[in-house]
Amino acid sequence: MSLELLFGLITFALVSSITPGPNNLMLMSSGANFGFKRTLPHMFGVSLGFGLMVLLVGIGLIQVFSLYPVSYTVLKVTSVVYLLYLAFKIATATAPRNGDIASKPMTFIQAAAFQWVNPKAWTMALTSISVYASSAAMSSIILVAVIFSLVNIPSVSVWAVLGQQLQRWLTNQRRLRIFNASMGLLLVCSVLPVIYSSA
Repeated sequence: MSLELLFGLITFALVSSITPGPNNLMLMSSGANFGFKRTLPHMFGVSLGFGLMVLLVGIGLIQVFSLYPVSYTVLKVTSVVYLLYLAFKIATATAPRNGDIASKPMTFIQAAAFQWVNPKAWTMALTSISVYASSAAMSSIILVAVIFSLVNIPSVSVWAVLGQQLQRWLTNQRRLRIFNASMGLLLVCSVLPVIYSSA
């Protein structure tokens, strides 16, 4: 990969990773509700899970959508339904209490698995493989996956830290309910482009 293409890949990975989307909105919500330290597994699940997704898309999954276009439609519908469910859960979340097992941040495995129903993650993965690993060489695909994982970690950290800083303002139940409802609404808004593109 040329230096120009590598720079383009890093720039694309940074811009697409740090801009608002389902992952970042959920990380900000987690940072606000649980703090930065308890959000770390969620962060690493996003970064490493997405890197694995890019790798698997590059070594063959991208061809599945070409051979069976209906599979992409099924994926979109599944993603939208699950994201709407998550938006409801976030919007109705309350402050975690000591010993309350129902209120806990997303785990590493949950965050990694979430990438497979995240429309933005699919768009990023398909675009990065199509544009930056067009040769389909394994070394090129691995490089794209590694670059995304490395760039993604500090990018998503910004959102978790932002959420943690908001904890100072979210000191009462009313503010927290307003914040969580706003995060749920923003998550719904992040799904609207997928819905409209499927119409």
